[in-house]
Amino acid sequence: MPDLPVVILCGGEGTRFYEATRERPKPLAEIGDRPILHHIMQLYAAQGFRRFILCLGHRGEMIADACRDHPPEWRIDFADTGIQTMTGARVRRVRHLTDTENFMVTYGDGLADIDLQALLAFHLGHGDIGTVTGVQPNSQFGELAVEGDRVRAFAEKPKVSSVINGGFFVFRQAFFDYLGPGDDCVLEREPMTGLCRDGQLRVHRHHGFWQCMDTFKDFRQLNELWLSGAPPWTRAR
Repeated sequence: MPDLPVVILCGGEGTRFYEATRERPKPLAEIGDRPILHHIMQLYAAQGFRRFILCLGHRGEMIADACRDHPPEWRIDFADTGIQTMTGARVRRVRHLTDTENFMVTYGDGLADIDLQALLAFHLGHGDIGTVTGVQPNSQFGELAVEGDRVRAFAEKPKVSSVINGGFFVFRQAFFDYLGPGDDCVLEREPMTGLCRDGQLRVHRHHGFWQCMDTFKDFRQLNELWLSGAPPWTRAR
């Protein structure tokens, strides 16, 4: 099978993460001594996916400069997809670089110990247009089991009951037909709704470690895991 491209969305401003993005874009926030973007790319590369398409936008030149000194077996295309462009439109703008029937998509701020080869095998096996990774993260809050005004059980930060988007996707070329023409096309809205409507989206469940870096608290937690000496996202390598 040809080397599948991995499209990484790393063009947003990271406004909810301002503590660490005053002077650099969010994908360059460092976990240990390397940007989180490097950890994401290493996660893919260690499992055989070494071809990357970086969808640049906000401070894209900084990301390109930080990634130019990469391992020689990696191939990286730097695509300027605009400053204010939404996620779906960023993917549409790199269509010309995705020259295989299937391609992968992820965000520039999430880590997991996901088996990417298993994800791809699941996608190829079902034949539909899209596959999204489903995860069940821990709740941020304690959960009460209540009977009347009496608490019968207390669970500190249990797993949430619903499955959420874990941010590791595989799509077929037909997915581009679901991406609207404007820059306001959001990957997680109309395109996903359209796939669901047409019965063309499957979920691959991931039960291991998963963490997005949505807030400064998440950033600190990922760094604490790195300092532990055995960061869980490296288990998949």
